[in-house]
Amino acid sequence: MTGSFWWDLLIGIAAALLLAWLALVVALMVIRPRGGLLREALRLLPDVLRLIRRLAADKTLPRGVRVRLWLLLAYLALPIDLVPDFIPVLGYADDAIIVTAVLRSVVRRAGVDAVRAHWPGTDDGFAALARLTGIRASAA
Repeated sequence: MTGSFWWDLLIGIAAALLLAWLALVVALMVIRPRGGLLREALRLLPDVLRLIRRLAADKTLPRGVRVRLWLLLAYLALPIDLVPDFIPVLGYADDAIIVTAVLRSVVRRAGVDAVRAHWPGTDDGFAALARLTGIRASAA
């Protein structure tokens, strides 16, 4: 392309990173909660963060679940996001979508009882969490 190996390599890496970022954003849009659930996810975020920390520290849960939760906490703590937080609505929506996706997998693996035992919020909040993660209404 440019005739210089290093410039071509740099351009190729930048293009690959851009394509990977676009693929992740598209994946987030596909798995996002529908309707008003995204708004509920944003409202529940403080309780959900406490839930994630409690679940990640629970030694009775499978190691894979705890590793997933610690990685999620690390992602949330990092200042780098897939969509920057200064972009209105979408900036925080990516965090809520990722949290929702991870919690869905945790509920499938760890079970409803573990999640309910560690839930720090209200029963209404848990009902909203149940809608977000796909927990059966009878379990909530």
